[in-house]
Amino acid sequence: MPKITVKPHEEICPEGKTFEASTGTSICDALLSQHIHIEHACEKSCACTTCHVYVREGIDSMDEATELEEDYLDKAWGVDPDSRLSCQSIIEEEDLTIEIPKYTINMVSENHH
Repeated sequence: MPKITVKPHEEICPEGKTFEASTGTSICDALLSQHIHIEHACEKSCACTTCHVYVREGIDSMDEATELEEDYLDKAWGVDPDSRLSCQSIIEEEDLTIEIPKYTINMVSENHH
């Protein structure tokens, strides 16, 4: 099983976390299964940008982003070459290092801080 390392995030995962995840699982589902409460306002249907993450290590092991995912990433805050929507990013055999962006753009969330 690949190992997922989540870098510390001030609100969502202050201590950071490392865990094993099943191949074929989305990064979003893997994070949620570990009680890392990443936003997913569109219920993981590739219709928003709230689950945007940076795949800092292991991104080359994953399928490339679809055109639809790329279109939504164009609207996300702080996009860089490592950006993916975690609901669309399927874990393969390689270990991954994930960084959750400091901000997210969510016009429908009722949990604004």
